[in-house]
Amino acid sequence: MINHSMRASEAIGTIIRNAIVFNVKNWGKRPMPDSDIFATVERLFDLLAAKQIKFVLVGGIVVLQYVEGRNTEDIDLIIALSDIKKLPEIKIIESDLYFSRCSFDDLQIDFLLTRNPLFKKVQRSYQTVITFQDRQIPCVTVEGLLLLKLYTLPLLYQQGNFARVNLYESDIARLLFSYRSATAPLFTVLQKYLSASDLQAVMSIVAEMETRITRFQNIPRSE
Repeated sequence: MINHSMRASEAIGTIIRNAIVFNVKNWGKRPMPDSDIFATVERLFDLLAAKQIKFVLVGGIVVLQYVEGRNTEDIDLIIALSDIKKLPEIKIIESDLYFSRCSFDDLQIDFLLTRNPLFKKVQRSYQTVITFQDRQIPCVTVEGLLLLKLYTLPLLYQQGNFARVNLYESDIARLLFSYRSATAPLFTVLQKYLSASDLQAVMSIVAEMETRITRFQNIPRSE
């Protein structure tokens, strides 16, 4: 767990810094100095507050608020496309119907757009506030994270993106193990946004995870 006594910029900046530093693909490149990461994150959230932008923080940074795991090199936010247009300081790198990849100085930001009905529902119904020393940040709940990751799994399988499938399934399994979230209500929500075949595939994947979790819980522990 991240120490919530840290400033928001320091906590999020530390996650991003560690991901950059320990990613071997970045070795040999000039990393963003720590002070730049913290200052850029601080300015980003100041900008969102000043423009009164409605957003929810999602993705790997929030996963790390709930369970131990991987770091991430970017910030993921659910946001309306109309609000992105209020932020000329943020440069759009690439965009499609439901996603926009952007940059704010050297900081990468992935926007999940509320024109996607599930993203909009998560923003409205599955958010909480994580309070740091000097800032309150709206973040997705555990159930919201599970919805987003389960929703995305079929697409990752269709793309043949094994690396991301593995990361998403690992996140889902750790969240299910740590929080014992009931999955039936999640499937009830997802059936409105996934095809019947995709929903059945997701339910099968979760059933396998729950079997492994039960097996792990039943293994005798040495004293």
